[in-house]
Amino acid sequence: MTNKNGINRRSFLKGMAAAGGAALWGGLALPGQALASGGGNLETRSAKLGFIALTDAAPLFVALEKGFFAKHGMTDVEVLKQSSWGTTRDNLVLGSRRNGIDGAHILTPMPYLIASGAMTPNNVPLPMYILARLNLAGQCISVGREYNDLKVGLDTTEFGKALAEKRAGGDEVRAAMTFPGGTHDMWIRYWLAAGGIDPDRNISTIVVPPAQMVANMRVGSMDTFCVCEPWNQQLVNQGIGYTANTTGEIWHNHPEKAFAMRADYVDANPNATRALLMAVMEAQMYCEDPANKEEVARICSRRRWIHAPFDDIIDRMQGNFDYGNGRVVENHPDQMRYWNDHASYPFKSHDLWFLTENIRWGYLPANFDSTALVEQVNREDLWRDAAAALGVAAADIPDGTSRGVETFFDGKVFDPENPQAYLDSLTIKRI
Repeated sequence: MTNKNGINRRSFLKGMAAAGGAALWGGLALPGQALASGGGNLETRSAKLGFIALTDAAPLFVALEKGFFAKHGMTDVEVLKQSSWGTTRDNLVLGSRRNGIDGAHILTPMPYLIASGAMTPNNVPLPMYILARLNLAGQCISVGREYNDLKVGLDTTEFGKALAEKRAGGDEVRAAMTFPGGTHDMWIRYWLAAGGIDPDRNISTIVVPPAQMVANMRVGSMDTFCVCEPWNQQLVNQGIGYTANTTGEIWHNHPEKAFAMRADYVDANPNATRALLMAVMEAQMYCEDPANKEEVARICSRRRWIHAPFDDIIDRMQGNFDYGNGRVVENHPDQMRYWNDHASYPFKSHDLWFLTENIRWGYLPANFDSTALVEQVNREDLWRDAAAALGVAAADIPDGTSRGVETFFDGKVFDPENPQAYLDSLTIKRI
């Protein structure tokens, strides 16, 4: 059986078996073995890191521009723009030895989809490690101006009726996200399904690279999309549509992008990995400081990074949201976090939710061993090691690897101790 993404389930499971059933990867260090707690000579001063033109990649821009990589001895770090998340995946599969990349600013589920072989060529698994979370929240769901009168927000009841009427008239209705099984896919699916809109049957869910969202909305290619900034604000500034919600309203302080690397780079270069991680963490602290937000926005706007007007970036980076529909929120409680609220720490419980949602929508098989893969991919132990070396305050280091029970805007509850109960509570799903 082949699912909607062209993934043959038998070849997928064979790929998992080749990877040791997501339990063992021959020759790779197990969690806790790759880095010692002390210092050490850098095995390399080089790394190639990918990014997509989004404001949650700012820690990588800042780490390079403000000298944090160099401060920790990583003097030959390249931060390379990728045209799409599919390109990011393909370049990770290649690796820097074959003119690809060693690591990336990445959608949190992607290292799992790559490590499992679910979203790689021929379903061949590539071992990956998540080293840190880059941010919390800060994404938005936008709708086109044809829905101005509805003032669409968290409640999609009237929006769903309008979509159904449009379809009945013979027009296609589309929701755009950035990568199958990625964060934006999860947010827009959750939002639609919570309002009774089936994201596979009532609307066509399509993939559009982040930087192309506004242009596609302008020509009517979609009715709604989910993406990070600055593209939602640009949509408002150009009068093409408005923000229905910022995704933190769906799930307060939800995990978003990750800093992840190929496992073979980390295992071969433990001290260099620690240095990279320390630099990224320092950059996250810098990005979080309100005194630095204007400078960070100007860095993001540069051609080599996001290449978007400063005015499309600054307001929401400072936490001020003009939704474009008459709603304005200053110092938004669901603005993007780079460091505060344990934004950098990669909670295993959050990764488990993403895998559970990927099972919900049929990207992963129902019997997928999510816990085993989380134990392999999530290297929170390396984060703690880097935090200790950096002298991070105890208050900024979580006590455990779970943030506990999470509650969503529609009242649904995810208990990482019982993912099946969460799945059972959902009405619209593919399993």
